[in-house]
Amino acid sequence: MTPPPAQAARWRGARFAHLIESDGPGGAERMLASVAAELQSAGSYNLVLVPAGGEGWLARELSGTGVQVETYRLDRPFSPRFARWLAGVFREHRIMLAHSHEFSMAVYGTWAARLAGRTAHVFTMHGTRYYAERLRRRIALRAACLFSSAAVCVSRQLARFLAHDLWIRPSRIVTIPNGVRPPVATQSSLREELGLASTDRLVVAVGNLYPVKGHRYLLEALAQLAPRHPELHVAVAGRGELEAPLRARARELQVDDRFHLLGLRSDIANVLAGTDVFVLPSLAEGVPLALLEAMLAGRPVVATSVGEVPIVLDGGRAGLLVQSEDAPALATAVSSLLSDPALARRVSAAALQRATERYTLDAMMEGYLALYAKALRNHSYDARPERVREDERQPLPHHRTPGERALMR
Repeated sequence: MTPPPAQAARWRGARFAHLIESDGPGGAERMLASVAAELQSAGSYNLVLVPAGGEGWLARELSGTGVQVETYRLDRPFSPRFARWLAGVFREHRIMLAHSHEFSMAVYGTWAARLAGRTAHVFTMHGTRYYAERLRRRIALRAACLFSSAAVCVSRQLARFLAHDLWIRPSRIVTIPNGVRPPVATQSSLREELGLASTDRLVVAVGNLYPVKGHRYLLEALAQLAPRHPELHVAVAGRGELEAPLRARARELQVDDRFHLLGLRSDIANVLAGTDVFVLPSLAEGVPLALLEAMLAGRPVVATSVGEVPIVLDGGRAGLLVQSEDAPALATAVSSLLSDPALARRVSAAALQRATERYTLDAMMEGYLALYAKALRNHSYDARPERVREDERQPLPHHRTPGERALMR
């Protein structure tokens, strides 16, 4: 729903660019799409720049929102020519603020904003410390931190790592956790799709089929649980390189009739509505969107204690935590939720409350809007009325109830 004109006035006339180095249905891409669409609905101009030759996921996701999506080509790691081209794009589109995601675009976005002269720049780091593998990457990202209006991390752990790895003060880094819209589904077609009986139990994981997502340990846990829970099935929503190996391992463990790979799904609300237990078996994470969606759907959660996950789950009060790469521990935690309905209800209620208070799209947008307002204050390209820019100097309101849209002011 588009905010009413008076409420959207704060951002009408603002011009944003959103830069990312990938174009698939991952967490960073989904977060970018949510932010761009929210800003667009408030009357701002939004340009999303994605690599050419990608799968076009972001263009499809943003279709009909009014957000412009254009492609770029970056053929080498170090390219002054690309930085100049990007600066030209900022000038051509009169971009007031560029928001970059992950290492490459953080560096090039900073560089191009400096060349453009009148474009503010912020960037967000989403996942692991891959940038720290090479000294030159750390130096480049340090420069991006020093010359950007703000550097953002989605988790406090990643913010600590970034400050340490880049030799900068922790106060220079802002932590804004991811947030999602509550998934809405009153009933699910998933169980019928899988041919499950009414007495069957279903454990679901959502995440692409990559080693870091830890699905092999969930599969091993299923094999351990099978004798005690003959009605148990596991379904994984996602795609990736491990599809064939996972299917082969399921056959070896003789649970292939209970292990379901759903592929890439756009109906996550429908998937979660048919779930008895949600499992996040990852080896590394920031603030995973799938976990937040499961919590907002009121599903009992079992998750590995990696990244910001223990913080999200309130130290285990909003979900059961286990060590990563530990299939027996995963099996024990899943079994406890399946066997104890009262425990499952307590955990799911705590998860819903925790996510509603801290991890909604509204909460995330509140953080970014404050950041944007600070960066855009008295900006050269700011064509909005003076009274609107003066209003930015006031603190953002904190009286909204959970679920109210962040941009509906």
